Amino acid sequence: MASTRAKPTLPLLLALVTVVIPGPGDAQVSIHPREAFLPQGGSVQVNCSSSCKEDLSLGLETQWLKDELESGPNWKLFELSEIGEDSSPLCFENCGTVQSSASATITVYSFPESVELRPLPAWQQVGKDLTLRCHVDGGAPRTQLSAVLLRGEEILSRQPVGGHPKDPKEITFTVLASRGDHGANFSCRTELDLRPQGLSLFSNVSEARSLRTFDLPATIPKLDTPDLLEVGTQQKLFCSLEGLFPASEARIYLELGGQMPTQESTNSSDSVSATALVEVTEEFDRTLPLRCVLELADQILETQRTLTVYNFSAPVLTLSQLEVSEGSQVTVKCEAHSGSKVVLLSGVEPRPPTPQVQFTLNASSEDHKRSFFCSAALEVAGKFLFKNQTLELHVLYGPRLDETDCLGNWTWQEGSQQTLKCQAWGNPSPKMTCRRKADGALLPIGVVKSVKQEMNGTYVCHAFSSHGNVTRNVYLTVLYHSQNNWTIIILVPVLLVIVGLVMAASYVYNRQRKIRIYKLQKAQEEAIKLKGQAPPP
Repeated sequence: MASTRAKPTLPLLLALVTVVIPGPGDAQVSIHPREAFLPQGGSVQVNCSSSCKEDLSLGLETQWLKDELESGPNWKLFELSEIGEDSSPLCFENCGTVQSSASATITVYSFPESVELRPLPAWQQVGKDLTLRCHVDGGAPRTQLSAVLLRGEEILSRQPVGGHPKDPKEITFTVLASRGDHGANFSCRTELDLRPQGLSLFSNVSEARSLRTFDLPATIPKLDTPDLLEVGTQQKLFCSLEGLFPASEARIYLELGGQMPTQESTNSSDSVSATALVEVTEEFDRTLPLRCVLELADQILETQRTLTVYNFSAPVLTLSQLEVSEGSQVTVKCEAHSGSKVVLLSGVEPRPPTPQVQFTLNASSEDHKRSFFCSAALEVAGKFLFKNQTLELHVLYGPRLDETDCLGNWTWQEGSQQTLKCQAWGNPSPKMTCRRKADGALLPIGVVKSVKQEMNGTYVCHAFSSHGNVTRNVYLTVLYHSQNNWTIIILVPVLLVIVGLVMAASYVYNRQRKIRIYKLQKAQEEAIKLKGQAPPP
């Protein structure tokens, strides 16, 4: 929108100058004022006079409305009105047969009729040139009129308007748009500087225009979504883009199979995202196009992907009986569905995938709590998917009680704290008791007891359950104090005898050794003597 200002009433500036035009008999014609500076549409009085003394004809030539106000023998006073532009009125005279003239200069000043900053683009991309255009209509004198382009209060450019006042003028200036320009106000101001004429600096400002800038990254929105959607599941669709500006004014949304699912979008400082939770049903097409669209300013960024919908049921793993007695036969079977095939069943040697695999086993105690694992595979869009099932077999068997579970011989010191550790195993878990053969006295199992002499004896440990029973003899020897004393009495003499025998044997050995050494020395002495008595050769 252009901005206009009411034309103020400003003073008229006149310069009174007499112009002498020589002629016959020194006749002279003059015009007052010689120069005038007035607002457009204003008026001025012009006096034409002559020194001619005979046969004088005096007049004023102008393009503006004029009125003769007064006159004398050799002068006339005119008023020029509605002066619209710069002009030069001319005083002329006919003095006899001689003609002469004098002219004045009228300078008109006016404020621009309109100052307008041309509309800015709806959106300006960051890093691109933005050309500001200031349209000025009217205004004079153009030599003293300038246009100023502003960003807020910041002066971007000041340029002279120039040209003829009747010709509209457009002043341009180019700036590089930035993120900081988003929301900034741009305007244009004209300045008519009449201070050289003793007046003021008069300005006129256009209506401000707000700029919106945007910036987009070189990448496209990122889809974080699985390529495969399984029927009966809930899938999360997520799309995001970072590095855009202003993120608060961007719109991002997801479109699945041409429909917009219920979704939630978020905007942060420089990123946006959209999230949707989708229930995958049988009604979905086998392939679905997924689009993520971002709209900012007049730009659209889009990412597309094709999703594959599949139906994959887990394999059916069955045991003919989940709980059997030891020795019973159990059939293990695994069946695949929905076009999938069994690729693995524990207990079966690896083989090519088939829709069904089974085998039979004779249950033993080692099979109790044995897990059977079945895996099925389905190829979807060139990828193999797997689903598994697991079952556990329970085998019922009678009690087991061997050396590792219950030691057969125990020796305890009288008065010590001891615990009988004897544990049977089986399914169901067996109960167990240990009783002395002689009198049926009970020996607690797993209980800390103070050992007494009367606990000595042979015990029968009996384990039993609904699936059988087993027994084992346990011999318990209790070492008591009197028994220990007799042991010491017997052991001391025995040790003394042994020590004596060792010493005697050592004495005999050393004596015989000395005798052997003595005899050897005697033999060597005799040999030396015999050698000395032998005749020389």
